[in-house]
Amino acid sequence: MRVNYNFIRVVLLLVLVGFLYAFSSVRNSARKVAAPQIKFVGDDNLFVTQETVSKLLIQNQETVTNKPKDIIDLNELESALNSNPMIKQAQVFMSVDGLITAEIEQKKPIARVSTNASYYIDETGSFMPLSTNYTARVPLVTGYIEKNDLENVHVIARKIQSDEFLTKHVVQIHQNQDKTIDLKFRSHDFRIHLGHLKLLDKKINNLKAFYVKAMKDKTLDNYKLVNLKFDKQVICTKK
Repeated sequence: MRVNYNFIRVVLLLVLVGFLYAFSSVRNSARKVAAPQIKFVGDDNLFVTQETVSKLLIQNQETVTNKPKDIIDLNELESALNSNPMIKQAQVFMSVDGLITAEIEQKKPIARVSTNASYYIDETGSFMPLSTNYTARVPLVTGYIEKNDLENVHVIARKIQSDEFLTKHVVQIHQNQDKTIDLKFRSHDFRIHLGHLKLLDKKINNLKAFYVKAMKDKTLDNYKLVNLKFDKQVICTKK
């Protein structure tokens, strides 16, 4: 009987490959996880610190550092990070050698509410707590504000954020009880009454035209009220 050595070699090779793969898998699963790397995406102003993020990277009430790879639940770690009200989005990855990387995108505040409670409004119109680590230079919001009804203030805050003229001059947004909006400029003490936010772009254009004309005439400090609630005219009240 003739022995088929080629067949035996193939079988032995497959057994060896299978053994090496199983051995490698066991070793890889048992590999200990190193201390996570934390990367912040976007803005350098850190409202949430690396220390805070590290404290959120826990599983079963224990840090993931030096834990075997196969017991790490990346989805659970992402959920813990995304539950933080200062984090817009978090993604957690693990490399083959057990290195965990957390990429953090923070929320971006566009206004700061200062009433009986203090907090930021972020770019999506959501609540964002203040940070002890960094204070954003954004317009102050006063008046009749409810945390579960920020849409009106969010609209005007976004408008200010996207407009170079308003960003330069507006330091305060005041919402009246009837939800009309007043603005306060940085360098002048007159009150700007926008009224309701209907035809907002038209009213802002009227404000810019008034400002340019009054600046040219050197009369900006003569007024106590600039009323823009009518879209076709600017009504000014002198001091």
